[in-house]
Amino acid sequence: MKRRVLPGLKVSLGITLVYTAIIILLPLAALIFKAASLGPADYWRIVSSERAVASYVVTIGSALAATVFNLFFGLGLAWILVRYRFPGRRIIDALVDLPFALPTAVAGIALTTLFAANGWFGSALGQIGIKVAYTPFGIMIAMAFTSLPFIVRTVQPVLEELDPALEEAGQTLGSSDWSIFRWVMLPLLAPALLAGTSLAFARSLGEFGAIIFIAGNQPYETEITALLAFIRLEEYDYPASAAIASVMLIAAFLMLAITNILQARALRYTVKG
Repeated sequence: MKRRVLPGLKVSLGITLVYTAIIILLPLAALIFKAASLGPADYWRIVSSERAVASYVVTIGSALAATVFNLFFGLGLAWILVRYRFPGRRIIDALVDLPFALPTAVAGIALTTLFAANGWFGSALGQIGIKVAYTPFGIMIAMAFTSLPFIVRTVQPVLEELDPALEEAGQTLGSSDWSIFRWVMLPLLAPALLAGTSLAFARSLGEFGAIIFIAGNQPYETEITALLAFIRLEEYDYPASAAIASVMLIAAFLMLAITNILQARALRYTVKG
């Protein structure tokens, strides 16, 4: 009988299930039951209202734009941090985790200060006719800021494990840098990229504190779904708030499920290759 450092299966599984039930399942169950208290007609009326649909468009569109930006920028940043050594590298590496440690409300205030019409960045962009604060563009920036670490920290360990000999072999055979990246590196990075992208998109969908300060919160223009659910909560309309929140919950769950399937397929083909 081998001695185990951690408790046995029954104890470990029991602790895990209890923790999962209290921290995850109970809040989700409360949300679902509260939304289910509405009849089908009332539920559909709330989630398909013109204001709610406008908030879905703003939220999902901004989240997609921020995720696409982070996909390319996060991959490039991870590549630089792993493959190059330069002064200040450790500082940049530490700054990647800043959105994790920084309260989202503080991030929102800082971004608003920077991108307001009289801010450091906002004034410069205003001179060329670009307005960031209180526009959907500002929402995208806030989402990109808070979700960037998910892609960088997911891709970075995989890049560190990749053998540089793979690139050297491709160069020896006369392949171009793009061909080596496209046919050698990218398939190996695909599972990590999918995981990081899905996490970044899910975080963007649920972001609240960093957005409400820079968005302007104008209905039909810069009002995100999380804010609309919060407004219904302040109005003590708990069923409507739960119904609106359930739409984003379903969207995030479906997106994560599809991503997990794609990630499993990409990993299977990578292993076979």
